[in-house]
Amino acid sequence: MMKRLLSVLLAFSMASLPLCAADDKKEADRLDNCGTVLKEILDIPDDIPTDLLDKAECVIVIPSVIKVAFGISGNMGKGSMTCRTGEHFTGPWSAPAMMRLEGLGIGFQLGGQATDFVILVMNPRGAKSLLKSKVKLGADAAAAAGPKGRDAAAASDVTMRAEMLTYSRSRGLFAGVSLEGSTLRQDNGGNERLYRRKVTAEEIIRRGAVGVPPSGQEMIALLNRKSPKNLSDPQSLK
Repeated sequence: MMKRLLSVLLAFSMASLPLCAADDKKEADRLDNCGTVLKEILDIPDDIPTDLLDKAECVIVIPSVIKVAFGISGNMGKGSMTCRTGEHFTGPWSAPAMMRLEGLGIGFQLGGQATDFVILVMNPRGAKSLLKSKVKLGADAAAAAGPKGRDAAAASDVTMRAEMLTYSRSRGLFAGVSLEGSTLRQDNGGNERLYRRKVTAEEIIRRGAVGVPPSGQEMIALLNRKSPKNLSDPQSLK
């Protein structure tokens, strides 16, 4: 009887291995896609202004957000977040933590196509909020459509006071977009599958609990090259 039970458990474990490997690869592919999307967006001539990227504490990339409709419209997507390391966000970019974007009836239309999002987190308060719990944009954190290209110099006071600046790319068009009403939260399951152990976004980003995985190296190397230093007012980082 005991041998039969052990045989059943062993067979079940062996059968589940391909599923676990597939889940791990899915997270790695998603993270790799984040790097590709960010590179493509930063290569657009009229892209995210360099002076804003240089003042961002964190960058969130959510590729291929899809729209769903079951009597009420909604949007969901998975991606990753990286922040500058160090107590005051002045070091190199951290290993990425997996994140989720969710929203109901938020103010954009996807037109049946997937949309990529990039979100700049512009102060330590916004960054620490995301690492502690889920954040509803416009309620828990001030968010605004991010200016692009030369528009940055003429950005409104609302934009410059925002904790998060949001951008979208759909059908080849890149623009600032409002994400008020949507929710950002860490994807604990995604982090566990990617790093193969339970680890929180705060442990990944603030405590350096893991290294940058191969699938995240393009994204982190790109940011370290494009924006190696935090040029925010030092007083704003304390």
